[in-house]
Amino acid sequence: MLIDQSNNSSDEDSTNNNGNNDLKRQKSVVREIGSQAVWSLSSCKPGFGVEQLRDNCKDTYWQSDGVQPHLVNIQFRRKTTVCEIKIFADYKLDESYTPNKISVRAGNHFHDLHEVALVELIEPCGWETIPLRDADDHPIRAFLIQIAVLGNHQNGRDTHIRQIKINSPVEDTILSVKKLPQDFRTIRFWKHACPR
Repeated sequence: MLIDQSNNSSDEDSTNNNGNNDLKRQKSVVREIGSQAVWSLSSCKPGFGVEQLRDNCKDTYWQSDGVQPHLVNIQFRRKTTVCEIKIFADYKLDESYTPNKISVRAGNHFHDLHEVALVELIEPCGWETIPLRDADDHPIRAFLIQIAVLGNHQNGRDTHIRQIKINSPVEDTILSVKKLPQDFRTIRFWKHACPR
């Protein structure tokens, strides 16, 4: 199952504070970039595919139809910065179809994927956020993100995931005026400060 998403949307979320008081993160702005990717699934029941996974409706869901691991592949046209994945799952509605062990892998293509996060969900009911960071605590950059459902609650075979969001940090493209030399504060300079 392969689909190219074309909707645009943006979200604001906050990141967790780290232990260092001098480097506390302030509320950061993120945007949902799933519409910039091509999505594919390892399997799905008819009528329960990518369209339902990405329709912004928590009443619909993707249902796998095969052996584990169940895979969601998210391919970008260019190397993309990704800071978190949000998954909506509801144990009360889905019971044994609810994922409880998820691996997130990233890379340039299917042959060089490496695991960047391994999470265990315990009876989730709502949005679960999976931060994606490299060894230097920066958001990861990848052409391909793969979400693998390794196990379900009560040893269920197939899985239900109601929504998936892929978030990227919003970067400030305009240089700070304080960092610029006096000569570069003119209107003429600012006309060329960022790409059009």
